Amino acid sequence: MFAAENGLRGDPRLKGISDAITVVPHFPKPGIMFQDITTLVSNPKAFKDTIDIFVDRYRDMDISVVAGVEARGFMFAPAIALAIGAKFIPLRKPGKLPGEVISEAYELEYGKDRLEMHVGAVQHGERALIIDDLVATGGTLSAATRLLERVGAVVVECACVIGLPEVKGRCRLDGKPLYMLVEPRKIENYTLQRCFVDSG
Repeated sequence: MFAAENGLRGDPRLKGISDAITVVPHFPKPGIMFQDITTLVSNPKAFKDTIDIFVDRYRDMDISVVAGVEARGFMFAPAIALAIGAKFIPLRKPGKLPGEVISEAYELEYGKDRLEMHVGAVQHGERALIIDDLVATGGTLSAATRLLERVGAVVVECACVIGLPEVKGRCRLDGKPLYMLVEPRKIENYTLQRCFVDSG
């Protein structure tokens, strides 16, 4: 569900967050409208509002793990984890973690990829929140959920800053609650063909 559908309708922070995201037409290839969140995280007020909304939602859910999906989930997950008193766990692409890992494969539009996590990073029974910047098909978040559940974690919710129109109206992803702040920004005189997402 979107934040506006869950008590934040008309909250000016959501407009500020949306306005802080830059749309780059035809990047990295023609027909793609890239949602650039670097301008969001470089805007102190919009970035703080983003973190505050997530923290307000999760501070009383007894979450002990905030798992961030590489790479842009890393921009939000550590700050949320710190604010709610949880540990941050990075879910990384293959070959990036130095220790023993477990991995979970998922489908991309043109192939496959995997997420990896250090063995022992999450304990059985821990309550986990998964954070990414954008959800499109949900494939990456589903893989992250499977990865955490394989070690016995309880995935409380998946959350993203941006939710594509394809997921509008969905409150759950593979049975897990799905929470999103804003829809993709659009540019006048451009047709939104696809929003680029490197993390699914």
